[in-house]
Amino acid sequence: MRRGVELTGFDANAGAVTARTSHGTLRAGWLVGCDGGRSAVRKLAGFEFPGTDPEITCHQAVVEMTGAEDLKVGWTATDTGVYAYGPMPGRVVTVEFDGPPAGRDAPVAPEDLQARLRRVSGVDVTITGVRTATRFTDHARQVTEYRKGRVLLAGDAAHVHSAFGSQGLSLGIGDAMNLGWKLAAVIGGWAPEGLLETYTSERHPVGAWVLDWTRSQVAAMRPDPRSRALREIVSDLAGTVVGTTYLTARLNGGGVRYELPGEHPLTGRSAPDLELTGGGRLADHLHGGRALLLDLTDDPELRALAAGYAGRVDTLTAGCPSRPELAAVLVRPDGFTAWAADAVTRVPAAGLAEALERWFGVPEGAVPPGAAAVRTRAERNSSHRDPEALADVVLRYPACPRVHGQRRAAS
Repeated sequence: MRRGVELTGFDANAGAVTARTSHGTLRAGWLVGCDGGRSAVRKLAGFEFPGTDPEITCHQAVVEMTGAEDLKVGWTATDTGVYAYGPMPGRVVTVEFDGPPAGRDAPVAPEDLQARLRRVSGVDVTITGVRTATRFTDHARQVTEYRKGRVLLAGDAAHVHSAFGSQGLSLGIGDAMNLGWKLAAVIGGWAPEGLLETYTSERHPVGAWVLDWTRSQVAAMRPDPRSRALREIVSDLAGTVVGTTYLTARLNGGGVRYELPGEHPLTGRSAPDLELTGGGRLADHLHGGRALLLDLTDDPELRALAAGYAGRVDTLTAGCPSRPELAAVLVRPDGFTAWAADAVTRVPAAGLAEALERWFGVPEGAVPPGAAAVRTRAERNSSHRDPEALADVVLRYPACPRVHGQRRAAS
């Protein structure tokens, strides 16, 4: 952790990234831009960043004021915009459809905040003190891809949107969880081919949905008659149990589903926090940052398949009385279900084997596809003690014990 260090540029090639900073150069295998909506990494790398322009100016503040007794608590739409008051004392929000703010970086002046609150609410309040105050707008933009070679983006560096619904935090954490274990697999040398490409294919649609969601929220706030009619209909739906459940799942990210192979309803979804025999829960066994095979029927064949992935996939045998139909669940390190099977029929071990190899590479002791020809060359060169040829094999297949065995024999 190096605080106060500014990135000024970088050079990336097929093998590494050299970053130039205000405190010298750094060399690493990968560069991940998690540097916010005005990301220097995104700009320096030349990521495309299309989207929609802003149309509102919003202020959020905690203030001391007089005349607040006439403000309505909660969100209120008026002919000039929208304002919110509460739930904590002095907290106010104003939304005006007058375009983006002229000075995004300028301090929020108390007199400007007071004028906006009066204009939107119609209440003659007087602000006597400002504890905190920020402004924001609603531009919605997203990079077309989350990776360019050895440079990747996550969080607000990859997508920006309005703060309504507070969805940015869960969206950014979702990016980090998805990318973190995949990048670790690549660095560790056991990632299957194309694993890192799934970062964009899985997370880009989620980000695009959030952007559209925030755009729709702004559309429903507009003070024109059509938007008011739309807001009334959405509010009516939100007042139902089904509507509230749907909106909550969407806002907190719980409704995300990746398009993964497999027909089980859990596949591609965030794994349910199952209550297991012994008093624990599934989440208690995911802190190690590895995948987990949850065996709910004491099936030795399934555990034998996972045994080849020691260090990558943990195994837990337990019962789950609340979900007796489940036989087994394979959970990725980011908490999403990679494979699941029910106990109504014999569990298809082949399906688990495919899922393990798809997400976690070849098991220990297995020969990676295409390694046979390279190994033959290594065997041929070993008689001539060709260390460069052998090193090439080890670098390409670092998790293959047979190749490492040949290296030890040759040395």
